[in-house]
Amino acid sequence: MAKDTPDQVPQQRRLLTEIPGPRSRELEARRERAIPKGVSTTLPVFVVRAGPGILEDVDGNRLIDFGSGISTTNAGNSAPLVVEAIREQAALFTHTCFMVTPYAGYVEVCERLNQLTPGDHEKRSFLVNSGAEAIENVVKVARYATGRPGIVAFDHGFHGRTLLTMTLTGKAMPYKRGFGPFATEVYRAAYSYPFRGTGRLADTITMLETSVGAESIAAVVVEPIAGEGGVVVPEPGWLAGLAGWCRDHGILLVADEVQTGFGRTGDWFACEHEGVVPDLVATAKSLGGGLPIGGVTGRAEVMDSVHPGGVGGTFGGNPVACAASLAAIRTIETGGLVERARVIGEAILPRLRKLAAAVPAVGEVRGRGAMVGIEFVRDDGITPDREVTGRVLRRCHEAGLLILTAGTYGNVIRLLPPLVISDELLEEGLAILEEAVTAS
Repeated sequence: MAKDTPDQVPQQRRLLTEIPGPRSRELEARRERAIPKGVSTTLPVFVVRAGPGILEDVDGNRLIDFGSGISTTNAGNSAPLVVEAIREQAALFTHTCFMVTPYAGYVEVCERLNQLTPGDHEKRSFLVNSGAEAIENVVKVARYATGRPGIVAFDHGFHGRTLLTMTLTGKAMPYKRGFGPFATEVYRAAYSYPFRGTGRLADTITMLETSVGAESIAAVVVEPIAGEGGVVVPEPGWLAGLAGWCRDHGILLVADEVQTGFGRTGDWFACEHEGVVPDLVATAKSLGGGLPIGGVTGRAEVMDSVHPGGVGGTFGGNPVACAASLAAIRTIETGGLVERARVIGEAILPRLRKLAAAVPAVGEVRGRGAMVGIEFVRDDGITPDREVTGRVLRRCHEAGLLILTAGTYGNVIRLLPPLVISDELLEEGLAILEEAVTAS
């Protein structure tokens, strides 16, 4: 789909050295002396330029990108409209703090969020710096608006690394272990995980009603697809049923669309696949086209309930990030990238499901659009297999394909290619992946 331009990295895979190469290894040694071990890296190749579907490292190697910065560059790395918008805004001014002296870009991003998020009701939005900060703020708003303390999150969920979002996150290692005590009044329920036969809606609701009490719950925070949890797609109707229960009990439904938003799943937002209209939506990642920005969008009456000064922050909605955001949204719209995500899914899912039928180690292939997970299991067909997952990861990286792992049990390969990736690179990457899976 994407074509080379004079200032763009050539869109061909190229391996000049082993992966990682000698210059990347030198930089890795410097990194280890300068940066704590807690900041980990999936693949220690040091990138010098990237886009649309290729990452080029300091050794001149070019890797196919099936990670998109964990779904941050849906519109492509260094997308031309985004780069130009950043240049223009940076030349005008880089910061004032919207809470001190406002600017139009912040308003325009909020207007677009109000238009694009599910539902035709009146909405309000405000901007923050990241997905974790967006989730922190939806919880603040929900508690304020309802006057209730309780927040429900789910197994296999990931919502960030701050104190509250760690509390909401379902996986202990590496996100929570040793960092407690955690925030109070957070309750965990079972997420629908069809492959493992867990998280029936009726059981979840019964637990919440008997163990927490609906009248004590301010909000239910849920990912429409559990990305870090293993690209788990809930059973059809589960999300809609949860939304209905929330509505019946005056509980606000919060959709964490940080990873799934902005075209990734073949709709602007993953909730739309189930016809669900959340009360509050948290966004980030591809909202900024590669720059840090997050959004909180919700029903007008809910958002307007908070007193002046109750939300906001120094850097939230930075003007350069706002310019990038507007350009990223425009790129998704003009490039037909929501539709492109569906095409990518139609290329990936049937092909990998055919592979799964031939390779017993593949328990399930699942996903929507350009968000796909491959779950690996042992011979019994259900026990998670981290070892084979690791071998697939290493083989792909060595062959010049960047892929990511995921899953509560560490046994899922996660595919998140940029929506602007060419058909040729997509095909080549899938061939490398198939070979790695078959050999592992």
